[in-house]
Amino acid sequence: MRVLQFGRFWNENHGGVERHVASLCKGLAAQGAEVVNLVAAAGLQGSDELLDGYRLVQAPSFGMAFRTAMSPALVMKALQLHREKPFDIFHLHFQDPLTHLASLLLPAQVKRVITWHHDIVRQKRLLALYKPSLQRELRRADALVAATAAHFDTSTQIPVDIPPQRRHVIPYGMDFSALQLTEHTAALADELRARAGQRKLVFALGRHVSYKGFDVLIDAMRQVDAVLMLGGSGPLTQELQQQAQAQGVADRILFIGRIPEPDLAAYFHACDLFCLPSVSEMEAFGLVQLEAMACGKPVVCTQLGNGVNVVNVHGETGLAVPVGDALALAQALQHLLQDAGLRERLGAKGRARAFGLYSQQAMTAAHGRLYQDLLVQKRAA
Repeated sequence: MRVLQFGRFWNENHGGVERHVASLCKGLAAQGAEVVNLVAAAGLQGSDELLDGYRLVQAPSFGMAFRTAMSPALVMKALQLHREKPFDIFHLHFQDPLTHLASLLLPAQVKRVITWHHDIVRQKRLLALYKPSLQRELRRADALVAATAAHFDTSTQIPVDIPPQRRHVIPYGMDFSALQLTEHTAALADELRARAGQRKLVFALGRHVSYKGFDVLIDAMRQVDAVLMLGGSGPLTQELQQQAQAQGVADRILFIGRIPEPDLAAYFHACDLFCLPSVSEMEAFGLVQLEAMACGKPVVCTQLGNGVNVVNVHGETGLAVPVGDALALAQALQHLLQDAGLRERLGAKGRARAFGLYSQQAMTAAHGRLYQDLLVQKRAA
């Protein structure tokens, strides 16, 4: 089976969706599929390499606009790759107008799978223009995949007339082996705990953009007796640093910056709990929650009413608080930090949930079965 994954971005744009696609590509390749992950590069320098058993092709890009890569080369590269050796499956990851355009130009007879990651939330005016074309593409897809049923139930953009047999819930899965402590990450975790002194550690991670809600978390830290390790970077980094100074908590917030993958396990293991304070439905799942849960850490998230709360179950694997409520967030953080027994119980249940429901093997196998079913339907037709 030959599969073209449209993985969107790479490098500094390598976020949750991109990490999911990379994990899926690795898993499919391990099961014997021939996989190409086509992405937009960060700049004008493209590349073509083998990575984890699959082919990663980065098409040159002129940068980003409206969260979409400006990469005409990606569209041309998709056509070229299919001419080189035809694909059996095109797998798109929405929202992404660029790969939508590429799909329109590719042969219609090739089976299409679309994974729906989240609704378009911010660009309301552009959505009004784009929605008719978007919904046509969704109706044309042979299968529509989402990580939770909540993705389908809460979406205002998925057409209601797409039949249930074309809707498939396949939870995101992760390879948790990279989160095991090594001699290096154990030593780094000890260093991080030493930096906190006698205080507990709260860890948060993500791009520094508005929907992540890190400003709410910094506000909450005024009433939390702990040190916050804030990983990641983005357009709001300087603004967040200024907020920490203005609110008098700069001495208890460590702006870590981008964390190299080999070091990531140290931060999850060093912390006492993980926080996902997102304030928008653009956060539709939260893979970082799974990473924290796999390390046995309880999670405090916001009550978004979508996949975020399917992953982190309030009262079972962590706590959920009202969106944008700094006081409620502070109270939840403080409550967990003061109760070691509760942290241990929630963390243990979270670890069992992560390994039981969200493994890379289960996710990959489910996608493989879906692809095979589509090809059987094609042969029958």
